[in-house]
Amino acid sequence: MSKPKLLVVEDDPGLCAQYRWAFPNCRVVVANDRKQAEALAKREQPDAVLLDLGLPPDAEGVSEGFATLESLRAATPNLPVVVASGQGQRENALRAVALGAYDFCEKPVDVAVLRTVIERALRLRELEEENQRLATAPKSSPIQGILTADEGMLKVCRTVERLAGVSVPVLLLGESGTGKEALARALHELGPRAGKSFVALNCAAIPETLLESELFGHEKGAFTGAVRQVAGRIETANGGTLFLDEIGEMPVALQAKLLRFLQDQVIERIGGRTPIRVDVRVVSATNQPLEEQAESGRFRGDLLYRLNAVTVRIPPLRERVGDALLLARFFLAKFAREHGRRLRGFDAAASEAIAAHRWPGNVRELENRVRRAALMSDGPLVGIGDLEIAPASMENEGEADLDLRSARLRAEREAIERALARSSGSLSAAARLLGISRPTLYSLLETHGLAAARQRAEGALAPADPDPV
Repeated sequence: MSKPKLLVVEDDPGLCAQYRWAFPNCRVVVANDRKQAEALAKREQPDAVLLDLGLPPDAEGVSEGFATLESLRAATPNLPVVVASGQGQRENALRAVALGAYDFCEKPVDVAVLRTVIERALRLRELEEENQRLATAPKSSPIQGILTADEGMLKVCRTVERLAGVSVPVLLLGESGTGKEALARALHELGPRAGKSFVALNCAAIPETLLESELFGHEKGAFTGAVRQVAGRIETANGGTLFLDEIGEMPVALQAKLLRFLQDQVIERIGGRTPIRVDVRVVSATNQPLEEQAESGRFRGDLLYRLNAVTVRIPPLRERVGDALLLARFFLAKFAREHGRRLRGFDAAASEAIAAHRWPGNVRELENRVRRAALMSDGPLVGIGDLEIAPASMENEGEADLDLRSARLRAEREAIERALARSSGSLSAAARLLGISRPTLYSLLETHGLAAARQRAEGALAPADPDPV
């Protein structure tokens, strides 16, 4: 393992040399003033800081030292800072701790004692990072690749798990980016057809003139350019699962032929006369209101009834309580590893904004924004500017519900969610931010249907599988 980094902020050359050999288990970097300390903290991302209060241009006072302390804590709130100063007034020690310093040592320092204090600060940082990872880990879902702690989404996962064992057509309804294809694959992989082919076709991505050939195949010479016999997607999926994405975009003329296949499990290639019997499970998905389209004649009602033997409605990300921040942290850790960035999470404003954002593109939009932020962030904490989303206060503007009771409940829930986001899921810290006791917070979590947040915070939870939705 690489040595932890210790940033020493000290203007005395003799002490700087002493500190270099006093901490053999650390990689020591030295700054002589506030400007250097801020630059090194941003570039080196140290694990702890040893700070002298008497820095130039106020080497005989404490103003510059306290300004440096506030600056370092503001940039990296979880960074432990040990203050060592010859200005030994008790009020300076109290003020340093009040501003977030981990500990205070009076000069001349006892090197053995200071070494112990620094080692404890580094261990604290390690434990806090581990606790944060545990607090943000999700409740394991029944489906590989699904990362969620929302009860509604967990119910969808359990439904998919039960449906996987029976070969009935399933219609997945949900907005773009909610994970419809991931759930379709789960229906295939958790069932008896897992050893066979899973064939996906996006009905909106293929021109109408080619879609019939893609589905049913064609014989040699069936049309201009048909120089050989080609099996269609339905035939390729024989024994397995056919996933028809964006089924609402299928042309009406082709819907009748698809209906016949669903009724008889028999197809004919374009230009062919020989019936081909197939055994295919059909899973379809759409973000279109098919019932309305059936009423207006844009989608066949009899086909809809064949496709939706069972309908599974997937909640959008904005309705999945706590999942936006949960997924954002997962994606940030993933992309930080992929791109070799040392990122420690989101700052408080970014966490609140993620929780408040409506996410019209759902998980796909969230993943893309976090990927960009992981590449563009200058410091260890990702901010709102890196994500390019509006602050939480702006996201909540314009709500027209003037009912006082509803407004009070909405404000109460939003305050709880922001406190949980700012405290990284710690119920004790959230209760302190809200100015209430833990039992009162427990009661409010139940009232607002946020019990899953309590379970995540209190349990050691399993890590997620890759590429979640």
